[in-house]
Amino acid sequence: MSRFATYSANGETFYGAVTDAGMIALSADFPDWPTLREVIAADGLHALATAAAELSVTHPTGSFTFEIPIPAPEKIICVGVNYPARNDEYNDGSDAPANMSLFVRFPGSFTGHDQPLIRPKASDKLDYEGEVVVIIGKGGRHIAQDDALDHIAALSICNEGTLRDWVRHAKFNVTQGKNFDQSGSIGPWIVPYTHAAQITDIHLQTRVNGDVRQDDRTGRMLFPVARQIAYISTFTTLVPGDIIVTGTPTGAGARFDPPRFLKPGDVIEVEVEGVGTLCNTVKDES
Repeated sequence: MSRFATYSANGETFYGAVTDAGMIALSADFPDWPTLREVIAADGLHALATAAAELSVTHPTGSFTFEIPIPAPEKIICVGVNYPARNDEYNDGSDAPANMSLFVRFPGSFTGHDQPLIRPKASDKLDYEGEVVVIIGKGGRHIAQDDALDHIAALSICNEGTLRDWVRHAKFNVTQGKNFDQSGSIGPWIVPYTHAAQITDIHLQTRVNGDVRQDDRTGRMLFPVARQIAYISTFTTLVPGDIIVTGTPTGAGARFDPPRFLKPGDVIEVEVEGVGTLCNTVKDES
């Protein structure tokens, strides 16, 4: 399985192929593609894999820091309330919605694999949300649902960290609680998408300090990925490198009684079948 990541070492940022022994830097070999976003726009993931097959590890494990895979996506669009029982968790008496709930996040609200999520000074109610990430390869507008999966370039993983009290700071928005700096994570890497079975019914699990909190399959989504892509493209033009965070299962910390919010030292793992495991700790804002 090919895996590609963005990472930093010695004050420089690279992208490259992931191996069990470390990273194979590839960015210098493809100067026309400065980040993985340009690689995806050029349909270049196969070229990266071909080049990596002839090269050796340039940055051994332990000598680099993972960054979010697509450093400057045009859009990060997140889907809310997208698994069975998630609507019931809101305890508002409403039926499951006919259309999906959407919101946007900024790149700076995410950090990379093995980096701490930042619990901000403004709130101690930092929560986890494990999710599958879809990265758009072929852009478009008014994409038909039957064709939508053909627009995917790669898959990744997200811990869509949320400040629960800040998603209700106003009558009608969640922007603040979803965009505190480095409150969530994406990574560790991207895996090229080649066929529908990679996304239509895969296992997703979130663990906090080894305790399973979320456990579900994408086949149970209320709004499957193909529908997400079609629906989103009705109002905005999707472009290569755009990120769709596809929704989290039931079991977030806020839904326990009492709530189980994250605290410094916690270890959160989000594991996605066929992609890998995204791991983060937590620390307080300095």
